[in-house]
Amino acid sequence: MNDIRVTKADGTVERFRENKLRHSLRNAGATRQEITEILRDVEKEIYDGITTEIIYRRAFELLRDLPQPAAARYSLRRALFGLGPTGFPFEDYLAKLYEHDGYRTKTRTILKGSCATHELDVIGWKQDDCFVAEAKFHQQPGTKSDLQVVLYSYARFLDLKGIAAHKSDTCGAKRGVVITNTKFTTAAIQYGACVGMDLIGWDYPRGKSLQEWIERTKLYPITVLSSLKNREKLALIKSGTILCGDIIDNKGLLTSIGVSRGRSGQVMDEGAKLCAL
Repeated sequence: MNDIRVTKADGTVERFRENKLRHSLRNAGATRQEITEILRDVEKEIYDGITTEIIYRRAFELLRDLPQPAAARYSLRRALFGLGPTGFPFEDYLAKLYEHDGYRTKTRTILKGSCATHELDVIGWKQDDCFVAEAKFHQQPGTKSDLQVVLYSYARFLDLKGIAAHKSDTCGAKRGVVITNTKFTTAAIQYGACVGMDLIGWDYPRGKSLQEWIERTKLYPITVLSSLKNREKLALIKSGTILCGDIIDNKGLLTSIGVSRGRSGQVMDEGAKLCAL
């Protein structure tokens, strides 16, 4: 398999790495035996030049047959693309993650700086910290947030530095943050590190990436549930339902969008197992 090359979402080509796929399956909760079986089936079908998307889809199909919600965890990155197309649900989702970590939050807020008035995607504050965040939502995995995004986000933070985000905020803006559901360019990461901007991407920074944040809090978006149809996910998002836990806590939500009683049980069971991981 060493001579097989795969095409990534951004168009670049690299050698097929079995360990990379194995690691993803293990993170999704598949057992060692299940991983071995899935790899064997996938490797029978791959060919030189195959896209990572095709490999993902095949592995996902095999994972869906497993008893635990491994397919949902494996599809987490793609599930975030479902928080669109406007990006507003992504901002609301980020606010939920920050609230879990003890912050009070607001989304899509107008805040007057020293020199200009700014519209902010997410702001958060607690007793000893306050941040202003730019949420860069992309619908394609190959799209990256670049240097320009970090440059204007840093300029915005400088204009807002020390200014209270809310009347209950007692410390004023201390940090500027840029969060994306995909990746940052190398130049963006280098600049962010140089000026002290916090950058959070799907797999950056190591140990505190968006993926690791979600898995630590177990606040999975409803778009990750494989037992829901796409139109049902969109209906739930439109109603303001973002988290799997919201469904578990309110059985009537599924009924309100036309999900049958039998399927509601299936959806809630998947959600409960996912949140319990």
